[in-house]
Amino acid sequence: MTTLWFVPAAELQRVRTLSISAAERAAVFATVCRINTLYMIMRAGSGHLGTSFSSLDILSWLFLEELDRPGESERGDGDIFFSSKGHDAPGKYAVLLALGLLDFALIHQLRRLDGLPGHPDVGTPHMHTNTGSLGMGISKARGMALARRMLGQQGRIFVLTGDGELQEGQFWESLQPTANRRLGEITVIIDHNKIQSDIWVEQVSDLGDLEAKLRAFGWHVARCDGHDFAAIGRTLAELRAVTDRPRIVIADTVKGKGVSFMEGTALQPEDRLYRFHSGAPSPELYTRAAEELIGHANTLLTAAGAPSLRLEPVPCPPRPAADGAQRLIPAYAQALVEQAARNPRIVALDADLALDTGLLPFEERFRERFIECGIAEQDMVSQAGAMALRGLLPICHSFACFMPPRANEQIYNNATELTKVVYVGSLAGLLPGGPGHSHQSVRDIAILAANPGMALIEPSCEQEVGMALDYLLNRHQGSGYLRLVSIPCAVPYQLPPGYTLEPGRGVALTEGRDAVLFAYGPVLLPEAVRAAGLLAERGIGLKVVNLPWLNMVDAAWLRETVAGCRYVFTLDNHYITGGQGELVLAELARLGLPGLRTARSFGVTEIPRCGQNDEVLRAHGLDAASLVEAIAATVRPAEVRL
Repeated sequence: MTTLWFVPAAELQRVRTLSISAAERAAVFATVCRINTLYMIMRAGSGHLGTSFSSLDILSWLFLEELDRPGESERGDGDIFFSSKGHDAPGKYAVLLALGLLDFALIHQLRRLDGLPGHPDVGTPHMHTNTGSLGMGISKARGMALARRMLGQQGRIFVLTGDGELQEGQFWESLQPTANRRLGEITVIIDHNKIQSDIWVEQVSDLGDLEAKLRAFGWHVARCDGHDFAAIGRTLAELRAVTDRPRIVIADTVKGKGVSFMEGTALQPEDRLYRFHSGAPSPELYTRAAEELIGHANTLLTAAGAPSLRLEPVPCPPRPAADGAQRLIPAYAQALVEQAARNPRIVALDADLALDTGLLPFEERFRERFIECGIAEQDMVSQAGAMALRGLLPICHSFACFMPPRANEQIYNNATELTKVVYVGSLAGLLPGGPGHSHQSVRDIAILAANPGMALIEPSCEQEVGMALDYLLNRHQGSGYLRLVSIPCAVPYQLPPGYTLEPGRGVALTEGRDAVLFAYGPVLLPEAVRAAGLLAERGIGLKVVNLPWLNMVDAAWLRETVAGCRYVFTLDNHYITGGQGELVLAELARLGLPGLRTARSFGVTEIPRCGQNDEVLRAHGLDAASLVEAIAATVRPAEVRL
């Protein structure tokens, strides 16, 4: 079993009180925070190392030397810092833990229920705004600054952004009005590590003369080495004299800084992707990285005449086994290549997520038909709409939490042109729970369902992925949305032989005459099937129906499916409001079937919780055990047999 190491609170206190220069102390502090950031991400099994490491020198200097009263006073005075990109949350947590601003026990609770969320959330102390959806930072800072002025509060506002984030239109929208109002209390720091998610910024949307562009908007612009503590301190000191306009610091950094093989500068030209943007490293790479960081920290401590670090070892928690699990993204990647081989009109567009959305095989085989649009969903969707008008068959790819809400108006505009565009939303639904609510897509069905002519489908397994893509590309006349779960899922069912996708119709996965439950997708359908088995032991027969159509249901099929059952349940991997369940129950109401009691809908009813997947399902009452108790409380065996 892999051993993990973290720097305990007493050692962090010792580092903070070393009698050395500010720059030397910050260097030791940042290194021990990297050790703890690595520990938290490895223990959680996920997180963002590269961007946490690139920004940790900046964070360390800000919190050690620059911020006045970083916790704010009771009346709201004091300096505020927040990250607009949000991926660096583990790095900021490490700093707050090291300063005693968070309960140190939380170091073991990254991405756990009631622990530290995967992205910033205001429920965590010293997290001043929710981030993770990119581009919002300067707008949030301007709102804070204006509110403080109205309330007579004092203090500066520091915002950290990523350089890939500069592809978001809202970043540029926010610059001019902030300068126009001369909000000199705002300082923006760009973590310019040159790599966005997995690829180089300049290869997607070259920033050009960034300093000149920012000055043209009326901002005071400075630039420094984001890993040179003396330069960081000198630059921020010089900015104190600038009070008549907002300030931007372009901090040149290295993604993965501090671990030689994780640093972006260590990659070779033939490397297609940066490998340490997200996720936990392998046990072997963790050990190499930890040993390198620990060695560097001890070298700095020795130079300062201080004892070496005392570390706490703990075993790495076991990871859930994924053997035999269904993986829908690879299944989609294969199906897309097969379709593109047959149809030269297919074009794939990506929004900075080619690895996560399964587009790498397509890009390798059909490079001339692959378009990387970057972190700019609205631009991507409008571009696709124009391609459709010229006779191509474009397929847009992003996370379900980003493309449907951010490009909703553009998607509707395309629909009104009566062309066909297919939208593929990955990372759909409540899970994974670790990233937190900014990445848990539980409202995309409601956002897209009303678009004219659009079919929404969520496949339940690998086999159904190819069927769904084929339907949207070759059988459906209008546009379509393919909703894909990204995590591996253990699927305790098989589609029956000869099964085909028919609009608005599904298929029963279990047999039962007491109640019927409609669900979809590889996350909640397995919970429903497991619940049916447990309910059978209580004498309750539950028919579980896979209904992959999210915005249509065939009335005749629905009448036949619920015949003989007094109770109907629906199960949404989505908010109940706007989900598939509302559609099913509304159609049942229109049918007016005699003797039918529509019992209830299950789904998400509050802001999604952050945590391990099993924790999150249980917290929302959507795991098999919770479904059993809720259904059994409604359906009584003695009653249903009457």
